[in-house]
Amino acid sequence: MKSVMGLVNLQKKDTLIKELTENRPIASIPFAGRYRIIDFALSSMVNSGIGNVGVLLPEKSRSVLDHLRSGKDWDLARHHDGLCYLPPPITDDGTQPGNLKNCYYNLDFINHSTEKYILLANGSVIYNMDFSNVLRFHQNTNADITMVYNVASRDDPGAGVVLETAENGLVTDIALKPAIREDEKVSMCVYLMTRQVFIDLVRDAFEHGGCDFLLDAVMRQTKDYAIYGYAHDGYVARITSTISYYQASMDVLEPEIWEELFLRRASVYTKIKDRAPVQYKETARVTNSLVANGCIVRGEVDHSILFRGVEIEKGVKVKNSIIMQCCVLQQNALAENVICDKNVVITRDKWLKGAPNYPLIVGKNIVI
Repeated sequence: MKSVMGLVNLQKKDTLIKELTENRPIASIPFAGRYRIIDFALSSMVNSGIGNVGVLLPEKSRSVLDHLRSGKDWDLARHHDGLCYLPPPITDDGTQPGNLKNCYYNLDFINHSTEKYILLANGSVIYNMDFSNVLRFHQNTNADITMVYNVASRDDPGAGVVLETAENGLVTDIALKPAIREDEKVSMCVYLMTRQVFIDLVRDAFEHGGCDFLLDAVMRQTKDYAIYGYAHDGYVARITSTISYYQASMDVLEPEIWEELFLRRASVYTKIKDRAPVQYKETARVTNSLVANGCIVRGEVDHSILFRGVEIEKGVKVKNSIIMQCCVLQQNALAENVICDKNVVITRDKWLKGAPNYPLIVGKNIVI
């Protein structure tokens, strides 16, 4: 895998999850108590042996820079190679086009690399996989482009890219669908190809007016390149909307999914923060929940996720909810089917309820 350079693309449409992405990209949304969504793609690259990783930054990149810093927590703070930030190009009117332009204006970084292959992955997909198997498949099939996909385990109302493949894995059709059905082969937005193929695709597509890497660089070249699909058989969650984020968070509370993401395969790394262990007081009642360090729990928590530094006071009831970092729920408050962003305060006796398929979202730093 030393012959592979990783690229993590952080540009993703966030119109369906805008409440959580006002000041951050999807990739830096907190997940599973102590992680960010970008941690999964980045950790999979590092665990696979990739030591040179470029991060294609979005316009809202402060939270990404704060989280990744030098890359030390992922063993990417190195004298040679390691982690490199690739800034986005900004047009004269202040708008930022699709991800293809970002790739095009950072081709110098790719041209000066010594690796033979490019692994491009989207930072908004949750999985834990070994990319060395993808490289082996790519070489054995003599593919020009390898696309990684998973078979959908349930219907998904979000849009996605669906593949059709022959028995040997050759991709025969690629389609963008507004909704995903169970058992369809859905792209994980992971692509492996040689560096030269990547450069040719990006340069040709962008200089002919293209904006999106998949739509303009890959889908329009299906007749000119041998594209193969590699099936990943593990858990996958594509974060494209508030509902998909909420469902993925609730999935992690299932022991089988938790074990697969964090225990059965290689480790998932994140920014380290030293805090005291959780304090469970005498009145605390916690069932089937993830509670991060630094929390103080005096109330009831059921089937929920509490991030670092959350305080649950006496008489509080939290159910089917996601409470992010440093939130405070004061006495006798209730939160059911709720997503609280960072530093939210729910004052005493206030009740917040959302629907199971439409959670209530409380924005960052809000006091209710």
